[in-house]
Amino acid sequence: MPYAVSQGGWLSLVLFVLVGAVCYYTGTLIERCMRADPSAIASYPDIGQFAFGSYGRRAIAFFMYVELYLVAISFLVLEGDNLDKLFPGASFDLLMGYRMQGKQLFIALAAAVVLPTTWLKDLSVLAYVSAIGLVTSAVLTASLVWAGVAETGFHRPTNVLNLSGLPTSLGLYFVCFTGHAIYPTIYSSMRNNKHFSKVLLISSVLCGLNYGLTAVLGYMIYGDDVESQVTLNLPAGKLYSQVAIVMTLINPLAKYALLAAPITAAIEEKFSLPAGSGPARVAISTAVVVSTAVVAATVPFFGYLMSFIGSFLSVMATVIFPCLCFLKIYKAEGIRRTEIAAIAGIMMIGVFVAITGTYTSLQQIIRTF
Repeated sequence: MPYAVSQGGWLSLVLFVLVGAVCYYTGTLIERCMRADPSAIASYPDIGQFAFGSYGRRAIAFFMYVELYLVAISFLVLEGDNLDKLFPGASFDLLMGYRMQGKQLFIALAAAVVLPTTWLKDLSVLAYVSAIGLVTSAVLTASLVWAGVAETGFHRPTNVLNLSGLPTSLGLYFVCFTGHAIYPTIYSSMRNNKHFSKVLLISSVLCGLNYGLTAVLGYMIYGDDVESQVTLNLPAGKLYSQVAIVMTLINPLAKYALLAAPITAAIEEKFSLPAGSGPARVAISTAVVVSTAVVAATVPFFGYLMSFIGSFLSVMATVIFPCLCFLKIYKAEGIRRTEIAAIAGIMMIGVFVAITGTYTSLQQIIRTF
């Protein structure tokens, strides 16, 4: 978030609020799509099936799984960068004189740690660890305050608006609210799903406040020199730096298996393998972990990867698909003209961000090789 503000300038935070509002509204569209036929719709791909048949299901499933795969990669990149910051200069000698060191070494270690968790049949234990995210987010923000007060102080960067950096900022802002793929699962699991929109509103506001506070604090401390991960700016050896980095490391290790599980299940289904088969699950999940580790070791820049995920994949899942499915499902019943106009405007924003953000992030990734 601090990096996103450094790219787009202070005024880009207005767009952050707009993105949050848009994602909340498209979340309510998913809820309304779920209500169209609760017996037939239980997942996001089911909405695509209900609206557009098998083609809709395949399209939504494709973007879902690719997004999950890239987020899994970003988790390993996050681990590698921050562990390298925590333990600089670490290396390990392998056979035939090959040496692993720095970021690549820690990516491999992180992959080795999460690998056994992907073999589990029941991931419900790991799901509880998600609650730790509430604590880690608060502690990370507190660490930034500590860094500003004890070390560098707070400043007022003069970057008010940078049009060339807005595509990157918008892509990162969309990543903040890209939970739409699991909204149908949450909706179906609620005791009283009539309160879904209220839960979504409260969650969006709380997340927005947390993201916004982190963005302002990080940018006021480090200005335009802020790294794509603000923890990389924290001075080495300081207690608050170590606390912040450790907090940043916890969630990816626990949540990686939750991301890999749908990918593994989809591959099993694709090749008609027995669901939950031990050897098949172990082999497929191991291949997923190894492949993400290899890609993570070659990804040059965390911020550009996240911007690509937000611009291309998250925009499709959070903006384009909910709008298209809602219009298709409720077209026959009639939709108010004002709502059609609002949806059309939202889709135009989504298309703009998808095109400009994807082009910019891919260009930046290619340049850094």
